[in-house]
Amino acid sequence: MRHLLLALTALTLPTAALHAQDAAAPAAPKPAALEADGIPAIPMSLVETTRPYMEFRTAGFVDWDPVTRSMLISTRFASVAQLHTVKGPGMARRQISFEPEPLGGTYLPGDGTLIVSKDKGGNEFYQLYTLKNGKLTLLTDGKSRNSLGGVSKDGKWIAYSSTRRNGADTDLYIMDPRDPSSGRMVKEMKGGGWVLGAFAPGNTHGVVANYVSVTKTDLYWLDLASGTMTPIGDHKKSISYGGGRFAPDGTLWITSDEGSNFARLGTLDPKTGKFTPKSTEAKWDVEGFDIADDGSFITYTVNEAGVSKLKLMDPKTGAVREVTGLPKGTIGRVRIAPWGTIGLTVSSAKVPADAYSVDPATLAVTRWTESETGGLDPSVNVEPEFVEVKSFDGELVSGFLYRPDPAKFPGKRPLIVNIHGGPEGQSTPGFRGRTNYLINELGVAVFYPNVRGSTGFGKRFVSLDNGPFLRENSVKDVGAFLDRLEGDAGIDKDRIAVQGGSYGGYMCYATAIRYGGRFKAADCIVAISNFVTFLENTQSYRRDLRRVEYGDERDPKQRAKLLEISPLTKIDQLSIPLLVVTGANDPRVPKSEADQAVAAVRAKGRSAWHLVGLNEGHGFAKKENADYQFWVELMFWEKNLLAK
Repeated sequence: MRHLLLALTALTLPTAALHAQDAAAPAAPKPAALEADGIPAIPMSLVETTRPYMEFRTAGFVDWDPVTRSMLISTRFASVAQLHTVKGPGMARRQISFEPEPLGGTYLPGDGTLIVSKDKGGNEFYQLYTLKNGKLTLLTDGKSRNSLGGVSKDGKWIAYSSTRRNGADTDLYIMDPRDPSSGRMVKEMKGGGWVLGAFAPGNTHGVVANYVSVTKTDLYWLDLASGTMTPIGDHKKSISYGGGRFAPDGTLWITSDEGSNFARLGTLDPKTGKFTPKSTEAKWDVEGFDIADDGSFITYTVNEAGVSKLKLMDPKTGAVREVTGLPKGTIGRVRIAPWGTIGLTVSSAKVPADAYSVDPATLAVTRWTESETGGLDPSVNVEPEFVEVKSFDGELVSGFLYRPDPAKFPGKRPLIVNIHGGPEGQSTPGFRGRTNYLINELGVAVFYPNVRGSTGFGKRFVSLDNGPFLRENSVKDVGAFLDRLEGDAGIDKDRIAVQGGSYGGYMCYATAIRYGGRFKAADCIVAISNFVTFLENTQSYRRDLRRVEYGDERDPKQRAKLLEISPLTKIDQLSIPLLVVTGANDPRVPKSEADQAVAAVRAKGRSAWHLVGLNEGHGFAKKENADYQFWVELMFWEKNLLAK
């Protein structure tokens, strides 16, 4: 009864007032793997009030079992997501993996051998295993970083990239996973972006991709016996390729932005390098696709300003049909079953990520899972508004604004600007989970911008922030959004805060410094504070890839500019309260980036809370840690944003 009364009271009283009434209540237990440096204890009243919003679940489609025709999904019932099978729409989820870390997986054609990938504590040094009867059998060396590549059509071979040789370069390997001793290196490589993405029919050759940057991927034709690699196309050109797959007739299908500002679906001749576009969308990216085993159709997704569309193409006639029965939101992994049914994940404001299927003949949509939302009605969640503005130089930038219900929360509302990472990423409409508590119960508006450098708007737009000399233009984009939002009749311009993770964490620091007079507080998560120390300390296998985006700290001119634009250089100008969240095992943005920022802020006598996940990497993956992070953030907002 007390829990019910607290939940009901929370709908009418400001959260801070609610907790003031319950000041004598015991503190919530902190997970043992979290360090809360300078952070007050969490009152149990806050935990009880928010509990329903902590108990949402998702179900991501992973693959189809070729033997049982079950759907493989990833969902969480304990601390982290595990693999489950579902025999039919609406049927029970049967857990088949039981690990302390989340897993990814795929079935091999034919006998349905299940290959899974798992790291330790978020360190991203993935190992490959087979999973059977709840037990894992290690396929890789247990030490290096390994990434699954292509799978042969007959299911005999898998390809994977591994840093086994020297910890930095990703060499190319193949293996029959039923016999781990069969694994062998087929090509020694230099750099961290290599993957053997597709086996050609007959398994004698494969297509290799070297990811150089978001706008450039070089392709090669690899002889698997001799290791001879032949370039495909002109590598002097900056062309992005993705998702190479062979049709039953041997035709190689791929996405490419050759001759276009956007990625299109088409065919590629491995001998001549000629790309022939087949999709007709002129403005938006084709993001992913799959080919039916019999070659009768291809399904692909199109990103229209962040909203996904699923389409089917007849490769013989070019005729395209659009699936219209899916929720409006974001489509995740798409895979066609051997018998033709399309499986996919969909997430929208009103649908936590759930697994769906599509009948290719009728385009009928079937929802296989209906994930729990803590007893809350997801239909009350607001759909976001699309906001587009002209930035300082006339460039159009956009984002999605989630407004609280004006009937429940009239007048001007506080706002959090939440900036995505990447920077080669994109904010899209989707289920907001814990953030729905801010919107639905506290009346906080949340805005997700796509500043220049975001993906989804073409290769010209994604390149507008490249290198140290263009980097701060994306920071200025946030100023243009603030101009627009501060003039909004529904936004309280005196109560705006900023939040962001990874590269968005850099943006969090940078905008908090530049626009400190317009923000009340900043929550910067796994954030870059100094580009030079970041580039020097990020894991070696990804260092060169990040230099392409941010700049090369070894070059004196670039190093000087990188230091100039680094938040740590200007940290004396940070005058607003700061919350920093860090994963101790983060291979991308090392914990040292947070340590030096927190120390510098505190050295000036200013406020900085620091939350560290000792068993986490680039973001908190374990439920108990993510819940506690949200409660810390909520206390931080109560103190620094919501109080008038």
